[in-house]
Amino acid sequence: MKGTAGAEKRVATTESACHSTPEGAGLRVERLPFERLPQQSRLFLDYLKDPLSLQRFYPETVRFHHEVAGRAARVLSAYVADRGAVCDALAALNEGWGAPEEVLRGVERLRSPAAVAVVTGQQTGLFTGPLYTIYKALSAVKLAACLTSRGTEAVPVFWMATEDHDWEEVERAEVLSHECLLAGVRIREGLHAEGAPVGGVVLDERIEEATARLFELLPSSEFRPEVEALVRDCYLPGRTYGEAFARMMLALTGRYGLVVLDPLDARLKRLAAPVYAEAARLAPEIAAATDARSRELEEAGYHAQVHTSPDSFPLFLHDEAGARRALTRTGEGVYRAKGDAREWTTDELSALALAQPARFSPNVTLRAVVQDYLLPTVAYFGGAAEVAYFAQTAETYRILNRPATPIFHRASLTFVERRTGRTLERYGLRPEDFFGGLEPVVARVVEEHLGREVAGAFDETDEAVGKALDALHARLSGFDPTLADALTNGRRKIGHQLDGLRTRFHRAQMVRDEATLRQLERAFVALYPEKSLQERHVGVASFLARHGTYFLDWAFSAIEPGADDHLLVYL
Repeated sequence: MKGTAGAEKRVATTESACHSTPEGAGLRVERLPFERLPQQSRLFLDYLKDPLSLQRFYPETVRFHHEVAGRAARVLSAYVADRGAVCDALAALNEGWGAPEEVLRGVERLRSPAAVAVVTGQQTGLFTGPLYTIYKALSAVKLAACLTSRGTEAVPVFWMATEDHDWEEVERAEVLSHECLLAGVRIREGLHAEGAPVGGVVLDERIEEATARLFELLPSSEFRPEVEALVRDCYLPGRTYGEAFARMMLALTGRYGLVVLDPLDARLKRLAAPVYAEAARLAPEIAAATDARSRELEEAGYHAQVHTSPDSFPLFLHDEAGARRALTRTGEGVYRAKGDAREWTTDELSALALAQPARFSPNVTLRAVVQDYLLPTVAYFGGAAEVAYFAQTAETYRILNRPATPIFHRASLTFVERRTGRTLERYGLRPEDFFGGLEPVVARVVEEHLGREVAGAFDETDEAVGKALDALHARLSGFDPTLADALTNGRRKIGHQLDGLRTRFHRAQMVRDEATLRQLERAFVALYPEKSLQERHVGVASFLARHGTYFLDWAFSAIEPGADDHLLVYL
């Protein structure tokens, strides 16, 4: 991560094992600081700039990525889970999902008492969800390889968020269609029961409809048959949503050795039971501490990413139908789920969690702790929102006497394909020019390229009118100040009329140059769809259909451990 001594960072990370070489893959990569990207929180930007300055919120953070190796001894001494049983479960899961040998070798390496894990995770989105899911996975792979090359045995692990119940966040995938538009694919309604974990949803013929729609949207290419075979093989009726996701992730990233974990697995649930029980017993302390941390963040001028309450419970309780329910402490000090008359004390819930862990799943304040109880986690890769909520969950680690895992921001990439790159070059544009929306880009292209003469006439008119009004205002000020004030109001109206006329000129010019408008619209959709980063909307199937699995190699080559900038990758 970036500190105040930027030169020191560059010197410290030059070793080939820890420094990516996108140039070696024939890639042109440009760096765009996050402070130049819209909608970035102050907490996130400050953390990227100097994580050590926020150590009161991130107690075990480090300045440079390779420094996490120094945490290995502490992580291993605090690791009390049954490593052999965890690895047995991981081996069975990954082998059952068709993982390649590289993954199974990774599980075997994790059996070593000296091995640590580099972890990341994400919701199980349709067809692996947005691109940043893949970037998270490859970020963990890169750091694990870096640490291993330096003498700290590290294995990358991907934690699937199969316990989440928000179906709307995962049942849709988006792609860049053959018409160069952002298009969505979703699973027809009725597959998910409200409140049920998404990972356990069993697919039926509706997934075949969604897959067919996906390939109706994607362009034809030499790579498309292979991609279609991969997707259809992973997303089969009868499989659970979690298994389908796992199979596709392993098919895409398995050659890099990424191990995939499903927290819904009954074996892993039993292994997590002790930390479930301890969190249930200490629920009031955890809730009070995380709520106090939220206020502390706000008092420091930051935001609290996760809504907290002193009456919350760190685990969801699954009812008889499998739906997970939040528990809240009542005025009498017992816990109750909404719409349920039953009441539990912390001791009763702790005993139940120990005896029947499958009836529980951690909420956002506890999830990372459970993850790092099951795995000897030396570092975690997350997005900006996760960076923010780790400032709150650090208190849960403290209450449960666990080492707080440092978080790194995952790789953030925008791929600029050749056709888009030609449009940018033709009109002297950069990808960040689209952050203000399409209209300002259109206006600039009209003014600088398509209608330069007319635009010049508008400039001359603006200047001439401005000078004439300035002269008139000076005369009126000496004659009657009230008339000068009236002119000021009138000047605003004149300016507004000229601006409106200029906008109409831009639109009229684009009607004449329809091909240019289409080029700009396509570039906008490709680079900044829905006024958001490409990686937050577009799915990996878009790039696989256009470039095959070479795309994954390009992404892997572009990622640099410890890089804190958004990367523009030109193909």
